[in-house]
Amino acid sequence: MKILGIDPGTARTGFGLIQVKGKEIKFLNCGCIETFPTASVQKRLVQTYSAIKKIIAKEKPHSIVIERLFFFKNMKTVMTVSQSRGVIMMACEQHKVPIFEYTPLEIKQTLTGYGRAEKKEVLKSVKKILKLKYDPKPDDVVDALATALCHHLKKSKIKTENEKRQSKI
Repeated sequence: MKILGIDPGTARTGFGLIQVKGKEIKFLNCGCIETFPTASVQKRLVQTYSAIKKIIAKEKPHSIVIERLFFFKNMKTVMTVSQSRGVIMMACEQHKVPIFEYTPLEIKQTLTGYGRAEKKEVLKSVKKILKLKYDPKPDDVVDALATALCHHLKKSKIKTENEKRQSKI
């Protein structure tokens, strides 16, 4: 199963693709969609939308996981990130790929055991789980990989708990 994690943004949108086969988790691809800073918001959204559509068409993920907005101090930022999330979700829906969402708190909790973990701790967990010898960059890419891993780990945990319940019946 291929899982595409996405960390949405207006200036940069990180993406990370993992593959899960049984208990094996494999890193496949990652990158960052960067929009032109001088372009209008509309053009930046079109750039993000087009790039996400191409990634989905090329990689053919089974699930797409998007970081959910949790809390922003800056209202302008939350609005533009929301718009970016919207075009990303539209691209996913057009490709008929199921979408899942997790907050940064849930992602950090799942990967590090602490919901307020620092970026450095999340990076360490991502590298360890995916057996990476280098630091993925920028942070948006790390967040996208962490989002994909969070989904797999949460899904695995639910499956394991259900299997345990079934064996008790």
